[in-house]
Amino acid sequence: MKMNGARILLESLKREGVDLVFGYPGGTVINLYDELMNVREIRHILPRHEQGGTHAADGYARATGKVGVAIATSGPGATNTITGIATAYMDSIPMVIITGQVPTPLIGNDAFQEVDIIGITRPITKHSFLIRHAKDIPTIVRKAFYIARSGRPGPVLIDFPKDVQISQAEFKWPESIEIRGYKPNLEGHQKQVEKAVDMLLVARRPVMYVGGGVILANAAEELTELARTLQFPVTTTLMGLGAFPENDPLSLKMLGMHGAYAANMAMTHSDLILAVGARFDDRVTGKIATFAPHAKIIHIDVDPTSIRKNVRVDLPIVGDTKDVLVKMIECLKGQTEKVSAQHSAMEAWHEDISGWKAKHPIAYKQSSSVIKPQYVIQKLRELSEDDAIMATDVGQHQMWTAQFFEFNQPRTLLTSGGLGTMGFGLPAAMGAQAAYPKRQVICVCGDGGVQMNMQELATLVQHRLPVKIVVLNNNFLGMVRQWQELFFDKRYSQTCLELPMDFARIAEAYGAKGLKADKPSEVEQVIKEGFAHDGPVIMEFKIAREEKVLPMVPAGASLNEMVLNA
Repeated sequence: MKMNGARILLESLKREGVDLVFGYPGGTVINLYDELMNVREIRHILPRHEQGGTHAADGYARATGKVGVAIATSGPGATNTITGIATAYMDSIPMVIITGQVPTPLIGNDAFQEVDIIGITRPITKHSFLIRHAKDIPTIVRKAFYIARSGRPGPVLIDFPKDVQISQAEFKWPESIEIRGYKPNLEGHQKQVEKAVDMLLVARRPVMYVGGGVILANAAEELTELARTLQFPVTTTLMGLGAFPENDPLSLKMLGMHGAYAANMAMTHSDLILAVGARFDDRVTGKIATFAPHAKIIHIDVDPTSIRKNVRVDLPIVGDTKDVLVKMIECLKGQTEKVSAQHSAMEAWHEDISGWKAKHPIAYKQSSSVIKPQYVIQKLRELSEDDAIMATDVGQHQMWTAQFFEFNQPRTLLTSGGLGTMGFGLPAAMGAQAAYPKRQVICVCGDGGVQMNMQELATLVQHRLPVKIVVLNNNFLGMVRQWQELFFDKRYSQTCLELPMDFARIAEAYGAKGLKADKPSEVEQVIKEGFAHDGPVIMEFKIAREEKVLPMVPAGASLNEMVLNA
């Protein structure tokens, strides 16, 4: 059957199982949007800004494990997606971004709303495609989705010229595809796995260091089984929160710059680190020269370029995290006596860790006169559902959420880790809520970041997506202010948000519900009322203005050189 290019693309999306897209129409995608009217199987959500739509597709992908899809027109529409694409690229999130393009004869002629979006996004995508012929669309779409979701996931861009959308071709869906030069290694080498298990069984001060790769590989169950079998303590990165239940006694919680004292001390004194789906970024390692000085390192990652990129590695294992963990578990089944002997040999190590946990737990001083942000996060956890999805923006509130919310399931924290994108939280929560209309979705923001994509509140109201937005308002760009306080003699250069905002009234203006708490006694009631409302809500909490995120490893310091009190 012959179809126009726009319809072929939509039929190809259907073949890939796409049931939801986030997009913003324009001149170069008007034909695509016209055909979308005839495709009932694909639900479309109109954001109020292309960046919001891209973050929403990202949030959908993080929450579901599926490939998120965003659509934008050419020129400014395409360039508005860049921050969202870079955010997904840094955190390895599978997405396909479809941008309109001027007709192929006009490419390179500086036509109206023309940009070289492929050139612009080349450093922040796994791959980009420019569709030149309608007959090639099914193969390109299939390749794009395969690249986006396989190996180390990431965003792929498809640039779709207007004339190709109009031209006719036969729709032929390829049953299989072959991409020369792209063959991700998914199976961990059995001999390397066996060597790793031998190293695990002789360790006396081991730590499992877990990153977002475990969640991306849907390997949380296997990771938890391995940790409990070996009785190894587990610490996670920000992106790895939820991969191992934080209510488990083996949990050290998050490590790194704002991590737990016990986690950082365990890494510093360990004799073996089993790194699973993590990349040893600077927020985790601190000063590289003094990072884990006594430890041998086993590094499991599907991306070979991530291994040895930042730290020395004694045993690399390239492969899908789930595959490698399954092989490790199988390898241990015949070695119960060695496992039991090791449990006994690690008693002193577990005592050390218990001492560190007791000595400096992550804590704060409660106040009867001013709202402490940590208290708000604790109350959110206490009053929320067990499988609530928490999206955050970036800043102090992000770290307080990581420290105090307690994540026990994978894909329940949606946050920008690698790029640290302010404005991410609200639209990401929107994407998760669109994927799971019946689940509780909470978005925690600061008063700075929430204003970067606040226009998406209109999208929540229009599509009846009941996201609960928590604004921790201190009238500061809080994290930068904290650094200025600690390291720049309290010279608060351009971090004080002088104009006080009434976020509850802004919510009402959009047609959402607005609530506000000014003192600690009001916090619980506001949260209960917000959770009970059946639509989107902004809950504003006026928090202690100069509250800090502690503990903290200063830039350039070692993990054990933590600022615990200030």
